[in-house]
Amino acid sequence: QVQLVESGGGLVQPGGSLRLSCAPSGSLFRVNVMGWYRQAPGKERELVAAITRDDITDYADSVKGRFTISRDNAKNTVYLQMDSLKPEDTAVYYCNANIERMMYVRAMDYWGKGTLVTVSS
Repeated sequence: QVQLVESGGGLVQPGGSLRLSCAPSGSLFRVNVMGWYRQAPGKERELVAAITRDDITDYADSVKGRFTISRDNAKNTVYLQMDSLKPEDTAVYYCNANIERMMYVRAMDYWGKGTLVTVSS
């Protein structure tokens, strides 16, 4: 059984920084695309940033220049460095990963349980 374990959320003042981390637990063969999504109260879940195994990245327009996604393939870990945080960044942040549990087995998408990020003075 593969589970994604997130860490790093919390309360931060506007203009501050936070770093989120996410890694899968359990046996697996390979992790493909990894990403972060967020869902604010009353809104739909949206993509924040994603990264391939070859470090090709994609960002939501609202976070470009402020957030940086990175990964460590040796540790199967994805990070989201969030700088210049704004109140509108307040949301539950979810880790997502496309994982092949075994060779020749079709990859599946997995989700973390979410970590709350609150930006407030």
